[in-house]
Amino acid sequence: MRLGLRRISGLREEDAARLVLARGEEPYRSVEDVWRRPGLGPGALDHLAKADAFGPELNVALKAMTEGREIIEDYSHVGLTLRRQPLALLREDLSALKRVPCRAADTAWDGQYVQTAGLVLVRQMPGAAKGVMFMTIEDETGVANLVIWKTLYEKQRPIALGAHLIGVDGRIQREGEVVHLVAYKLHDLRDVLSGLESRANDPGDMAWAKCSRNFC
Repeated sequence: MRLGLRRISGLREEDAARLVLARGEEPYRSVEDVWRRPGLGPGALDHLAKADAFGPELNVALKAMTEGREIIEDYSHVGLTLRRQPLALLREDLSALKRVPCRAADTAWDGQYVQTAGLVLVRQMPGAAKGVMFMTIEDETGVANLVIWKTLYEKQRPIALGAHLIGVDGRIQREGEVVHLVAYKLHDLRDVLSGLESRANDPGDMAWAKCSRNFC
């Protein structure tokens, strides 16, 4: 079976080129083969299917993606999603670990003990901070700004620098409208993050979850 590639409305030139290059001298055998071999995203497959580009041998109904797989594909290809934030799908798992949403930091009182978790957006350690790390994490409810003192950073450096989904135990510090969560302990929640893959019903590529901005 060989996929016919005429000019298809909406199909990016780079996707068409990848299709041709990956095909080589070996015809595509199935819709899944067309998806996996060149590494196409769901948008490209949709354009191909609507244009009936698969031909009679390959023109079968595409299996609907799970929401988790759609989110993974969105982040993998464009770095964002218009669907639910990834941790919305993992909220039950996080709640089982007694991790409250990041929004709880905004409503907590000064000095309140909080256990939360989020995907790491930014890590920074300004020179003037004398070894203090500042970190911003995000979940489906918003962001939380963490302060990680030098002693904790040195003790848990691998987690502070390497975790992509991080859990934090700490206390709220309020200064007017500015709210920080001062960390007492950090947790690498990679096992929880891997649950998104199982909800996607496909191992997929989770590299999108590792794209924090590091300034330290």
